[in-house]
Amino acid sequence: MNLSIFIAITITVVLWASAFVGIKAALIDYSPVHLAVFRYLVASIVLVPIAFYKKIRIPDRSEIPRFVLIGVSGISIYNILLNIGEKTITAASSCFIINTAVVITAVISVLFLKEKVRIAGWLGMLVSLLGVGMIAFGEGEGGLSADVGSLFVFIAAISTSIYFVVQKPLLVKYSSLEVVTYAIWFGTLAMLPGLVGIQGEIESASISSTMAVVYLGVFPAVVAYVAWSYILSRMPASRAATFLYVVPVLSILLGFVLINEMPTIVSLVGGGVVLSGVFVVNRFG
Repeated sequence: MNLSIFIAITITVVLWASAFVGIKAALIDYSPVHLAVFRYLVASIVLVPIAFYKKIRIPDRSEIPRFVLIGVSGISIYNILLNIGEKTITAASSCFIINTAVVITAVISVLFLKEKVRIAGWLGMLVSLLGVGMIAFGEGEGGLSADVGSLFVFIAAISTSIYFVVQKPLLVKYSSLEVVTYAIWFGTLAMLPGLVGIQGEIESASISSTMAVVYLGVFPAVVAYVAWSYILSRMPASRAATFLYVVPVLSILLGFVLINEMPTIVSLVGGGVVLSGVFVVNRFG
């Protein structure tokens, strides 16, 4: 591995881990919907000069519906539901649950792309779902009730899995940067009705919360995706994906250092179970 790829991997992992903590910080003053639309307005604006410099192509008219679908599923729905979930569960727990997207993507691929999953893969999926259940009950108050925030984050994982599968044919013709750019633009467009009432929140929000939103829009939403595109252009996706197992660990550390947040022991064990299942699906499934 050369230095440039190592730097790109480090940037991606750190920024994506920080996103879960940044969302938690921004939710102090912003509603889940306003946070999502504000964040991706920033990202959309930042992408304009990048798109111009890279001379990205305009999609064919027949493929625009697919771009709209990945924008709505992977940007709009995913971010709003993730933000709602993080209102009640920790950043690290959210990160663990989002990792089930690998498992869910496998299921969707079997159903719609006719791909094959081995017995080990199905066992890995069951293990990951068990881990999600442990996190839900670990985050719930009283120890016997599941936290509904975990359900929202799990649905967000389903939504981003749809994004992964639907974008697959597009990546044959378009670059990763082109796919990400149009996904973010269409996803942001779909969220524009959520701007209603945002002015009041911006005026009353603390500077730190607003800066957290701007940070989320510029770095995890743009810089990390560009870095990820660079990585995918220079190594197999399966190998690159293994580095993402570091993201939940970093999310725990950043959550503890930056916002003094620590998941419960049950949630941490559940997170380990989730990652174990994801690893089995990735490696043997």
